[in-house]
Amino acid sequence: MSVIADALRPCGPVLDARAAERAREIVADAVWSPELERAWPALEPVFGASAYLAGLARRNPQRLADLLASDPDRRLEDILARTAAVGELLPDQAQAPLRLLKQELHLLTAVADLGGVWDLDQVTGALTRFADAAVAASLMSAARGEVDAGRLKRLGEGEQGPVPGWFCIAMGKQGAFELNYSSDIDVSVFFDPEVLVEVIGEGVELQAFAVRLTHRVSELMQAKTSDGYVFRMDLRLRPDPSSTPPAVSTPAALEYYETVGQNWERAAFIKARPCAGDLTAARAFLGELIPYIWRKNLDFAAIADIHSIKRQIHAHKVDERVSAKGVDLKLGRGGIREIEFYVQTQQLILGGRHPELRSPRTLDALEALRAAGHVTDAAAHDLTESYHLLRAVEHRIQMLEDEQTHKLPESDNDRRRVAALTGSEPLRSFDARITRTLKTVNARYGELFAEEEQLSSRFGSLVFTGVDDDPETLATIARMGFTNPPWVSQTIRSWHHGHVAATRTERGRELFTRLAPRLLEAAHATGAPDAAFNRFCDFFGGLTTGVQLQSLFLAQPKLFELVVQVLAFAPRLANTLARRPAAIDAMLDPDFFSPIEIENERADMQRAVARADGFEAAMDVVRRVHREQAFRVGVQVMSGAATAEVAGRAFADLADLCIEVLAPAALAEAVRMGGAFPGEVAVVALGKCGSREMSASSDLDLMTLYRAADPAAMSELKGWDASAFYGRFTQRLIAALSSPTAEGQLYEVDMQLRPSGTKGPVAVSASAFDRYYEGEAETWEFLALTRARVVWATSDAFAADARAAVERALRRPRDRKATVRDVREMRELLERERPPKGDWDLKLSPGGLVDIEFAVQFLQLAHAADGGPLAPNTAQALEAVGAAGFVGEKSLAALADAWRLQQNLTQLLKVALGDDADPAQEPKALQALLARAGEVKTFKSLGKRLAEAQAAARAAYLEVVKA
Repeated sequence: MSVIADALRPCGPVLDARAAERAREIVADAVWSPELERAWPALEPVFGASAYLAGLARRNPQRLADLLASDPDRRLEDILARTAAVGELLPDQAQAPLRLLKQELHLLTAVADLGGVWDLDQVTGALTRFADAAVAASLMSAARGEVDAGRLKRLGEGEQGPVPGWFCIAMGKQGAFELNYSSDIDVSVFFDPEVLVEVIGEGVELQAFAVRLTHRVSELMQAKTSDGYVFRMDLRLRPDPSSTPPAVSTPAALEYYETVGQNWERAAFIKARPCAGDLTAARAFLGELIPYIWRKNLDFAAIADIHSIKRQIHAHKVDERVSAKGVDLKLGRGGIREIEFYVQTQQLILGGRHPELRSPRTLDALEALRAAGHVTDAAAHDLTESYHLLRAVEHRIQMLEDEQTHKLPESDNDRRRVAALTGSEPLRSFDARITRTLKTVNARYGELFAEEEQLSSRFGSLVFTGVDDDPETLATIARMGFTNPPWVSQTIRSWHHGHVAATRTERGRELFTRLAPRLLEAAHATGAPDAAFNRFCDFFGGLTTGVQLQSLFLAQPKLFELVVQVLAFAPRLANTLARRPAAIDAMLDPDFFSPIEIENERADMQRAVARADGFEAAMDVVRRVHREQAFRVGVQVMSGAATAEVAGRAFADLADLCIEVLAPAALAEAVRMGGAFPGEVAVVALGKCGSREMSASSDLDLMTLYRAADPAAMSELKGWDASAFYGRFTQRLIAALSSPTAEGQLYEVDMQLRPSGTKGPVAVSASAFDRYYEGEAETWEFLALTRARVVWATSDAFAADARAAVERALRRPRDRKATVRDVREMRELLERERPPKGDWDLKLSPGGLVDIEFAVQFLQLAHAADGGPLAPNTAQALEAVGAAGFVGEKSLAALADAWRLQQNLTQLLKVALGDDADPAQEPKALQALLARAGEVKTFKSLGKRLAEAQAAARAAYLEVVKA
């Protein structure tokens, strides 16, 4: 070939007069050789458009003149030879020569590329060969430093390289000889411990040495000095880079790829080749990976997962417009990555049985696929032409400032500089050509696996391959409402690496590939995507296996959406799932959403408790059943399948079941500890449990009544009397219901509603109960007693006696005016000492649940002596006193309406939020659920509806509770 100056042709027009002036200033001090004179028409637009190339020329005009007078191929060989010679220097001496050689290589490559002397293969080949030589020289220099420091015994020779056992694998574009102009280089570093250990110094730790050497080579390559840098070295294509050192032992690497290696990593190894170090060890390592990279037998799931590499990219832009302005020619729609994925996915599927398709070079592999009939002639032609153009323009973008960018500038002026380096066409034509190319690639890309399930989103691409955050994916995640897209992306990629048990198997990862976009869509749909995703992280991380559950979610998308909604809106249920993911097994039951009846659970729990080895084991059994059923009720409330009445009864039935099963166990424990005692005992529920109006967060208000067969008797072992024995039983029951165990906690238990409250014994004799309510009990205690319900007793007869004792207490004659006064005073005291916490305090607000309860309980007390109705449940009692004519129709309707509305809202709020949460500050999706529970269309309407109902209920309370 002749000298470069004779071969150059102008790449485009001079931008303007000022650009021409700047170009002249660059070489003002240069000796105007004949070569420079001849080359100037081609160089003037280059230096006018590119500040970086202009800087290289200004820094050393003589270098430019010498380069123009040389043969480009011979000049390249000379640069490579001088680069190899740098390896003879120690590290502190090698930095500057490597950087000056990089400048020379960059100037040569740019001039040969822009002047049309070299084609694309020659340009990328020159860049790649220099990268290989620079890495090899840096390694040799670093190794000499290690010998001088005594950490390395000697330098290796020949194929073993300077450090036997330590080697670099070139990945990505370097591995395929396709480096772009300002590319970083993807290098994975490995070492064979059995070989390396023979050459390191005595007492030197093997892993530490390999890492130190890697850092030293990397520093020589990428440290920025006054002369710039050589190449940025990206070491993150090694196995699981977030948790492994930068140099990985070959046994550890092989185990990783055999167990948790992903398909995108297989795709990366299509381009892998040894580039420096122990080439013998490197070739042996890659040889062992051949079965991993090129699988001869692929099942349907594996093929589908390979397809997923392509399907994560959204094939159609959200707004259907593709513009050259600011487009990412590598990662954007219709960009270089789509061409590479188009080729690599088919290579992974077909290459195991067809070695001729295994070329590491994109266009060579595309031609092989065409020749084998897997790609049409038209598609191959379109993609090849597009690849050439996009790579050429990519180089020119990078030549402007030597930046590792693939984006065309937004500004017309800056984009005009790229166009000038590309050809002679005006900017409008340049933009149109780029747009046509991107649309062509995107259309061809969309044809590949067109019938497959899309793994992108309607919001855009969702790509989680590789080690970098995909810009399009981050934009998609942001459009979906997440406030920290990089964290979401990195978390999902870590799951793909098997960082949680659910994705440690190949099948688990394949399923998660399909589940990930559905997760993000479902989280977005809740209106609280951050909360939904964060709680899903807790839940997903707690799974011990993930195949069955992920399969369930994929098969039942509505169920999955419901689970994500629960995670977003229901911290209590979310905590249950996070601590005990097995709770979701209940959802596998086809009767999960059927009306809740506990008869089956009662029998199952009783059998399990009977088999339990001891009292604590029985407590665990009850907690497991309770957790599953409470979760079921909560989800039914969230989904709207259970009304407040149904949910309240279900939560109470569940509490009853726990008491019914644990009370006999507690009694047996008391007998074991102190001997048997002749007598009877009953457990009485009060409060929300007694009225069967419990919510997800309700505690248990209980009292125990007993009757000794012989009041003077003593227990067999410890001489306890009746009070001590039944007190021990009560304490064991409280512990059984409230103590946390390995299976969690059941309830908070409150015994303060028993006679004499905290001052009296925890267990109350039947006779003491009668005496207390005959003379000592205050009005508030009678109000509480209206909700008393016997849950369990040692015999049906004593249960009936306990119920009779409660009824006797309630039906005693009382002064109506005194009762009115007491109730009013109690409500006023409550308003002073416990004012409502806000507009959504449905219990204590005027017209809230307390007002309604006081009104209904007062009516029962006021008419009990005359045979009026008694019912623990508020709604049933309200209906009964209304039927008896004890309350006017207007007041009855107001109380019933406000009760039903606030109970519906309370059930949902207690499942979803903490006690002090303000629904007005919650996501709109939760507000919509509340509106649905309130039987109105909007949350704003719900506020108005609630205020009106409470005002009417308050007026009804004042009307009812009067002398």
